[in-house]
Amino acid sequence: MNATQISQLKQGRRRPPPVRDRPEDSARAEWLYNAAEELLRSSNVSFQRRMRAPQGVTADQFALAVDEYVNNRLADSEVDTPALGRMLIAAERGQVDKTAASELLGNSDHPLGKLGEIAEVLLEPLADDALIAQAEDADL
Repeated sequence: MNATQISQLKQGRRRPPPVRDRPEDSARAEWLYNAAEELLRSSNVSFQRRMRAPQGVTADQFALAVDEYVNNRLADSEVDTPALGRMLIAAERGQVDKTAASELLGNSDHPLGKLGEIAEVLLEPLADDALIAQAEDADL
């Protein structure tokens, strides 16, 4: 995830969703949402077009993007609670502190929350090739 993408996520300046008049736009939005869900389940998202190298985003790449995003929020003093400490203490005890996680990630209007936004930022450049790969597979 690059600095521009992190900045856009932090400030909520994502591009508006495309108008879904065409079936291609709807298919693209559906692929992005489903692939983001896979990343949130700690699964890798991958595909391969004919005669090309495999492409995708791994669960570790997604985790690193989340790390970068949260670290930037902490460095910019956007989190004014000891959320990271509370979350680590809860994890050590085998518990979950969803409040702390929400404080670290910030607000989001995305159906999958801020994690869904981060996932889609990583996946968006791959969406067109992924749809082509699906079409190629359907032709087989």
